[in-house]
Amino acid sequence: MANAHAIRIGLTGGIGSGKSTVATLLQELGATVIDTDRIARELTRPKGAAIEAIAAAFGSNIIDSEGAVDRSRMRAVVFSDVPARKRLEAILHPMIAQETERQASATTAPVAVFDVPLLVESGRWAQLVHQVWVVDCDETTQIARVMIRSGWEEHSVLSVMAQQANRSQRRSRADAVIHNDGIGLSELSDHVRQLWLSCVAAGAFGTHPHVRVS
Repeated sequence: MANAHAIRIGLTGGIGSGKSTVATLLQELGATVIDTDRIARELTRPKGAAIEAIAAAFGSNIIDSEGAVDRSRMRAVVFSDVPARKRLEAILHPMIAQETERQASATTAPVAVFDVPLLVESGRWAQLVHQVWVVDCDETTQIARVMIRSGWEEHSVLSVMAQQANRSQRRSRADAVIHNDGIGLSELSDHVRQLWLSCVAAGAFGTHPHVRVS
């Protein structure tokens, strides 16, 4: 049976911050994680719901031989052209919003975690969640992690970071900051568990200004 009263946490962080690792840890603690990046990938895979609109807006050459959006080509287009990025967002964001709400409404878990890379930048999520949790680390750590993980050149990582809120902007919107720099997975896991116990298990959401728990 769906849990209409699930606590909603918005989880965000810059590229390479370790946000996905934290999302996994929260899932292990019993949360339902709603990954907006994964939803976007589903929408842009072969026969995805957004393919037709994206091809119409950007041309058929943005679609690869298998019928999916060519992510590398699209990334190059939107990171160098703000109007192009806004056209893409206008297509994807309503579809993502609809699917995230469907998943949140269907969860039977006590907590729904919205994993949203651009939560602070979008401006709409603060009104949809009880708390915003930010995964934070030094920018040099972000760059190094992405270069190792994805094999990107430094300038490519910097291009992505330039499109995201900076650390101080994210922290200023945070109800909780998860520091993920210079620590191992075990220590990060302990930090997340302590936050879970102090906020979630204690029910510290009833008076939060974002959303009133009914």
